[in-house]
Amino acid sequence: MLVDGFGREVNYLRISVTERCNFRCQYCMPEKPFSWVPKENIMSYEDMFKFVKVAIDNGVNKIRITGGEPLLREGLDSFIKMIHDYKNDIDLALTTNGYLLPSAAQNLKNAGLKRINVSLDSLKKEVAHHVAQKDVLATVLDGLDEASKAGLKVKINCVPMKDVNGGEIIDILEYCMERKYPVRYIEYMENSFASSDLKGFKSADLLELIATKYKFKKVPRENSSPAQYYELENGYQFGIIEPYGDDFCESCNRIRLTAEGFLIPCLYFEDALSIKESIENNDIDGACKILDTVLANKPEKNKWSQDEDGEVSSRAFYETGG
Repeated sequence: MLVDGFGREVNYLRISVTERCNFRCQYCMPEKPFSWVPKENIMSYEDMFKFVKVAIDNGVNKIRITGGEPLLREGLDSFIKMIHDYKNDIDLALTTNGYLLPSAAQNLKNAGLKRINVSLDSLKKEVAHHVAQKDVLATVLDGLDEASKAGLKVKINCVPMKDVNGGEIIDILEYCMERKYPVRYIEYMENSFASSDLKGFKSADLLELIATKYKFKKVPRENSSPAQYYELENGYQFGIIEPYGDDFCESCNRIRLTAEGFLIPCLYFEDALSIKESIENNDIDGACKILDTVLANKPEKNKWSQDEDGEVSSRAFYETGG
């Protein structure tokens, strides 16, 4: 069992397999040039899998593949299959922008993937283009259809932003309700890479908007869930993720591995330690010692921009996978 310095069990590993992305979303990296990290700086799937086995053997039972955009990295289905073949009851999921799903969904399902989270910030072509800085909507919607056909469980992530997609909160809710996709609205997380003029919605704002058309009740929170869920009268549930709230961190059970081999104890936390050299040299004991240090350094709470210093995170989400 993996336990951090505050007695929280860590059973959830998020793996960013690449920092590359084919979108340039306003809230993530709108100004970043298209580039790539040299191949020698990236951990191979085989080396990542060495650490995955350690994590699973120590109680990790949920793994999520992230990026950047993870489907940009070739052979991802083979990595997923490695994990599935090692322990086929692992809760194995993927977060994606959905653009490459039309051709990838069935292969991912065949490899052992169980669930996907897809970013969908607008149902309007021009707004989706503005957010991603690319004409993406039709392809993403096709990808969602293909994922459903393949038998993958689908969940939608949406970042509501004032003066961008704020008028679509209920439209997105109804789109997801019709298809039985749970939607989670994610409060915009301020970071130094995002567009400086973005303004997000707080959970109270979102609930007030939804209440203009639907009645709902609060659902008891699952202990380790980052989202607070609400249930409509017809039984459909939607969630809101509030990274600024204490509940977001209180039962945090996550640790992150980046494509370059850094173990990160917290999405905001700026300090990280690399296991790349240890893993490449098959020094598993050395990697485990680094893991122990990272767990001990895992902070009780994230900081975000509402701390006393008004600090905004300089951690790039495209490196840590959200």
